[in-house]
Amino acid sequence: MAIDIKREEQQVGKVEQRVVYESGNEMAAYAAHQINYHIMGYFPISPSTEVAQFLDLMKANGQHDVVLIPADGEHGSAGVCYGASAAGGRVFNATSANGYLYMIEQMPVQSGTRFPMVMNLVCRSVSGPLDIHGDHSDLYYALNTGWPILMCRDPQAVYDMNIMALKLAEDAEVRLPVLVASDGYFTSHQKRRVMTFANREDVHQFIGALPARGYPDVLDRNNPITVGPYMNEPDYINNCYQQSMAMYNAEHVYDRIRKEYADLTGRDYPILDLYRMEDAEVAVFLMNSATEIIKDVVDQLRAQGIKAGSIAPNMIRPFPQKQIAEALKNVKAVTVGDRADSYGGHGGNMVNEIKAALFTQGNRDTLVVSRIYGLGGKDFYAEDGHNLFKFAIQAAEKGYVEKPFDYYGHTPGDPAKAPKRVLNPMKYEDLKTGLITVTPDAATGKLNVRIPPLRSLTKKPKRIAPGHGACPGCGIFSGLELFFKGIEGDIVALFHTGCAMVVTTGYPYSAHKATYIHNLFQNGAATLSGVVEMFWERKRRGELDYLNLPDDFTFVMITGDGGMDIGMGPAIGAALRNHKMVILEYDNEGYMNTGAQLSYSTPIGHRTSTSNVGKKQAGKLFHHKDTAQIMAATNIPYVFTGSESYPQDLVKKAAKAQWYAQNEGLVYGKILITCPLNWLSEDQEGTNIIDAAVSSNFFPLYEVENGITSITYNPEEKNKKVSVADWLGSMGKTKHMTKPENAESLASFEQEVERRWNRLKAKHENPYL
Repeated sequence: MAIDIKREEQQVGKVEQRVVYESGNEMAAYAAHQINYHIMGYFPISPSTEVAQFLDLMKANGQHDVVLIPADGEHGSAGVCYGASAAGGRVFNATSANGYLYMIEQMPVQSGTRFPMVMNLVCRSVSGPLDIHGDHSDLYYALNTGWPILMCRDPQAVYDMNIMALKLAEDAEVRLPVLVASDGYFTSHQKRRVMTFANREDVHQFIGALPARGYPDVLDRNNPITVGPYMNEPDYINNCYQQSMAMYNAEHVYDRIRKEYADLTGRDYPILDLYRMEDAEVAVFLMNSATEIIKDVVDQLRAQGIKAGSIAPNMIRPFPQKQIAEALKNVKAVTVGDRADSYGGHGGNMVNEIKAALFTQGNRDTLVVSRIYGLGGKDFYAEDGHNLFKFAIQAAEKGYVEKPFDYYGHTPGDPAKAPKRVLNPMKYEDLKTGLITVTPDAATGKLNVRIPPLRSLTKKPKRIAPGHGACPGCGIFSGLELFFKGIEGDIVALFHTGCAMVVTTGYPYSAHKATYIHNLFQNGAATLSGVVEMFWERKRRGELDYLNLPDDFTFVMITGDGGMDIGMGPAIGAALRNHKMVILEYDNEGYMNTGAQLSYSTPIGHRTSTSNVGKKQAGKLFHHKDTAQIMAATNIPYVFTGSESYPQDLVKKAAKAQWYAQNEGLVYGKILITCPLNWLSEDQEGTNIIDAAVSSNFFPLYEVENGITSITYNPEEKNKKVSVADWLGSMGKTKHMTKPENAESLASFEQEVERRWNRLKAKHENPYL
C-alpha cells in the first residue's frame, strides 16, 4: 500500500487514452462530464469557480447531461447535493475556503446518513483577513467531517482521483461522500499535460452503472424510508461506530480501486507516495503541489551523499497511520510541513497525526520537526525544500530537535514601514453642506426633499479615494459616489465581499476615507446590525460623549447582487428587526468578483460564464430576482431603485434614505451598475446602456415610502420608451437573444418585464397594493 516510486516513465495501460493540456479545474470538470453526473449544485467561490464554468460551457455544447443547479450560497449548494444524493443519483460539487466552511454544517449530515457523492475542495486560505490563494486551512476543517479525503498533486491526479473517488464513494463497504483536494491556483489554474480516457464508455465500465448500489433511496415508492431521524444513545453511538468502520474500510477499498485503475491506465496512486525512502535517514513530509518540488531536492541531496527521501500522502482520511510509521522506521529525523496551523496545537494537523502514528506504532526514535509554511499561497521553491531538509539534518546530527515547532517563511515587521495615514479624515463641515433639506409632510406621510443643482455638490469630498483597482468602465464607484452626494455628515460603511470591496482594500492600502468594515459575503447585514445597536446603546450610556458628535452617523451597508443572494436571509432578518441603517445594493447582474457567473439578478437568456450560449443552451434559464419587491414586503420604511443616468432622482432618494435610516429604521436601495467585463460592452457606453435599461422598463425607477409605491420616472409618459430588444442589442452578453432562433426566450423576457411594469403601475395608482 506504500510504494517507493523511482520517477520512471509510466506504462501505457490497457484502455485507449488521449492527451490533453489542461488545468486542475478543467480536469475536475472533464472527469465529471465523462462520468455524466446527474446533479451538480454549486455556488461560485475562487479558486474553484471554474469547475462549474467549464461544466456549463460543455453543457451548452451538448457534451453531457449534468443538471447544474445554481444555489443561493454554499450552504444551499450543499443542501441541493444532499437531497440529490438521497434521491439515488450521482452528485458532484466543488468549493473552496469560506465557502466550504459555510456548507460545513451539511458535511457530517451527509456522511452520517451515508449518501455518496464527490466534492472537489480546491484548497484556499480561510479568512480573515481575506486571502484567496492556496493553503490547506480549509482542508484541515474537513478532517473531522467523516468524508474520505483524496489528495491531488497535479492536474493529472485531479482527473484520476475524481474518477476513483466516485467508485470509492459507492462501494458497499464504504458508502460515504468523498472529498478530492487540490491546491488552489497552484494546481487549479496551472495547465499540464494530462492523460485521459479516450472513451466515456470505459469510464462507465470502471465506475459501474447505476442503479444497483445496494441501498435504498427516497424515490423508491415500494420501499419508503426515513432519512435523518432523531436518534438517542445507544443508537447514535452505534451509527457513529458503523460510520467509523466504513471510513477505515475506505483504506483497503481505495487500495483495491487504485490497483484496478493502475492496471487500466498505467497510473498508480498508492496511499503513500514514497520517493527514495528505502534507505533514507532524513525525510520531508509534504502534501499536494509542493511534493513534486521536494523530489527534485531529494535528488540534489542524494547527489551530495545525503540519504534523503520524501513522503506525500494520496489519502489523508482515513489517515495512513501504519504506513507512515513503517516508512519512517529507519529515518532519524523528518520535517513535516503543514500548509495550515492548528492554532495552539504546537503544530499543524499533519505533524500531530504523524507524531501520534509513530507513538501508537511504537516508533519513539524518529525525531519530528514541525514547520508551518506556504500560507496564503506563498510560493514553495527548491530553496525552501532544502531549508526544510536542513531542519531534519540538524536534528539528526544533534540527536534532538532544537525547535520542535515554528513557522517557516514569515518575516519580522519593520516599525519604520508601519502603514501611515495618507489621507486625513474628511472635515465634518465639508460633508455637511446644508444644501440638502429633508422635511416630513404631515399631509402625505412622505418626505419632501430639496436638492441644489448637482454642480453645487461637486465640492463635497468623495467618500472613496480614486486609487482603487476596478476594471475600466466599472460603474460601481461613480454610482456609489453619486448616492453619497445625497448623504450629509459622517458615515460608517460596511462592504460585503465583492468587487467594490476587493479593489479598494489591498493591504496595506485602503481607498476608503470613512470608517470601513468588511465581513463575510453572507453576513454583512447582521454585522452592521450589531454595529448600529452598539452605537445607540453606547450613546445612551454616555460613553460616546467625548466625540462631540454634531449628528448621528449614517450606517450604510454596500453589497452586490451576489451579496443579496447568499446574504438574503440576514438582510431580511435585519429588515424585520428594523435597524436604523441603509442597505445599498449595486446590481451588475452577475457574481463579478469571482469572474462573471450568473447571479439571481441575472435576467433570463443572458450570457455569463455559468449560463453559456451554445447549440444546446442559450443563456440563463430562469427569470431574475426582484430584490426591491422582496425587501418592500418586509414593511421597512423606505425602499428605492436608482440609476446614475438619472442623477437628481438618485441624490433625492439618498437624502430620503438618510432621513429614514436616522429616524425610523432600515432602508433598502438598489442601483443598476454598468459592468463592461460582464456585459461585453464598450467602457464608454455604460450610462447609455443603463439609460436604455430604465427606458425599456426593465429597471424601473420608483420608491416605496411607508408602504406606498411611487414611480419616479415613467418613460412612457415622457415618450422615451425603448424596446427591450433594443436594450439587449446594445450588449455583447445579450445580442444572441435578438436572433430568430432565440425568439421564444426573448418573448418570455419581454412578457416578464411588461408584467412587472404593469404590476408596478398598479401599485403606483393604488396605495393599498
